[in-house]
Amino acid sequence: MSIVDEPKIDCHVHVLDPARFPYRPDTAYRPSGQEIAPLEQLLPVMETYGVTHALLVGPNSGYGEDNSCMLDALRRGRGRFKGVAVVPNDASAGDLLRLKEAGVVGVAWNATVNGVDFYRSADALVRRLTELDLFLQLQVEGDQLDAFMPLIDSARPRLLVDHCGRPLQAAGLGQSGFQTLLRLGREGRAAVKLSGYAKLSDQPWPHRDAWPFAEALVEAFTLDACLWASDWPFLKAPSRVDYGPLLVLAERLVPDAALRRRWLVDTPRRLFGFQDLTG
Repeated sequence: MSIVDEPKIDCHVHVLDPARFPYRPDTAYRPSGQEIAPLEQLLPVMETYGVTHALLVGPNSGYGEDNSCMLDALRRGRGRFKGVAVVPNDASAGDLLRLKEAGVVGVAWNATVNGVDFYRSADALVRRLTELDLFLQLQVEGDQLDAFMPLIDSARPRLLVDHCGRPLQAAGLGQSGFQTLLRLGREGRAAVKLSGYAKLSDQPWPHRDAWPFAEALVEAFTLDACLWASDWPFLKAPSRVDYGPLLVLAERLVPDAALRRRWLVDTPRRLFGFQDLTG
């Protein structure tokens, strides 16, 4: 069976529907053209490629802290989706609980856009996430992860790291932030998305210079804490990205079908509570 035909869960997609949910006027980036991605376009992509469920991530682009579009998709998804929200740093426990009841499993921080200092006053938010058993999803690059470690060590949130931790290609496997990420994996303290290879590559498709980072993450985290994700609809992609080739690349990284089942289905079901829709 081809990986295209295998059931799978995509752990990083965005829905963007400015016709129904207008972008915030203060947003720094307004997705347009082929980046616009309403639910009505996501569902056929999922059906075509055997994707049974998806983790919807609220984008900083377009919507920022407005989760209306994502929450609408959660309501209409009939159990196919879970969500990760973007919230103010002073979001209350009540705010977070309402999001959790709507199907949100975590809160996203994007230090690659906002910088590390933007989150320095958010200690109380992370502690609320820990109390509610919600994930802190971090998108960092280079050594930014190191700056968050005192808070992570103190609050001990459920931690989810985007796009292989976005190591800097020129700094190699030994760079401090990536070594910190590998240590979190070996200690069983985080999960990581094997995705976003174009974001950490200096080479064109198939981004071979990113493969050693992914392989090191699989070794450190094991497939019980690795997740597959497409990053559809590929916002700000530096070059063309297509869904099918991403799956072929995933098959190359994990060629054994039984092991892929752990990565593509079993791990995200266990971490996020996706239900088997087939019964």
